[in-house]
Formats: sequence, C-alpha cells, structure tokens
Amino acid sequence: MRSVLSGVLTGIGTAAFIDETVFHQLLHWHHFYDKSTTDIGLVSDGLFHAGSWLAMVAGLVLYADVRRRGTLVPRKWWGGLFLGLGGFQLYDGTFQHKGLGIHQIRYGVDLAPYDWTWNGIAVLLLVIGALLLVRASRTAPRAGTPRTTGPRTPSRTR
Repeated sequence: MRSVLSGVLTGIGTAAFIDETVFHQLLHWHHFYDKSTTDIGLVSDGLFHAGSWLAMVAGLVLYADVRRRGTLVPRKWWGGLFLGLGGFQLYDGTFQHKGLGIHQIRYGVDLAPYDWTWNGIAVLLLVIGALLLVRASRTAPRAGTPRTTGPRTPSRTR
C-alpha cells in the first residue's frame, strides 16, 4: 500500500508541476485562480506550485522509505504514479475547470477540443494505473516475502 501511496503522491506532484510550468508559465494560458487580477493569479500560481512540490517531496520521501525497508513493489508504485497523474488531471479538468470555474484550459477559443483532450488523457492515465495495479496484485509474492531484490540495510560479516 505504501508503494501505491508513494506513486500517487509523486504522480500528483508531477502532473501539477507540468500543468503549472507548461500552461501557466510557458504558454500563459491561465492562472490557478483567474477570477481576480493578474497579481492574484500569480500569487495563486505560486501557492499551487508550492503545493505540487509538497506532494512530490512527500511521495519521494515515502518512496525512499519503502526502498529502505525493502518493501517497494515497483509495479504498484508505477500504477500509483499513473493514478496520481490521471487523478490530478481529471480533478483539474472536471472540478476546477467546470465545477468551480476557477480557470479554464485556455481562453478565447472553443473549449470542447481542449476539454476532451485534457480529460481523455486523464482517463487513459487512470486506466493504465489501474491495469498496472491489477497486474501487480495478480503476480504478488506470498505475504512476508520481500518484494525488491538485494538487501536494503547494511549487513555485518564476522
């Protein structure tokens, strides 16, 4: 479970970082909060960026912990990563864009192709993550068996 959680947090952080970097900073399509001034939009982008990095750091700290413990299940981690990527994107595209209306993908254009593409990619990422998790649970070793190869703690020789 910790492998999945680590992947999900890392996926959320990655998706949010890509969204903020590409669509907010490079393309200037929108801010995290577009219902006020540009200054407020920039502050909201900064807070959003900080939140994405908190998710990333938490995910990577948890990843390091499961590796150290020797309980990392790589396929479950990748499944969690894809669930985090797709989950963030679907949440952003449905709840933030349409439900709350705090921003849109882009302004001054027909939104339908953007919305379908954005949410379609999100669903695809979620399906990939779910398939990886199903596959990982079908090939899971017996309980109590370490799931990664090689020792994760130093061994003493006498």
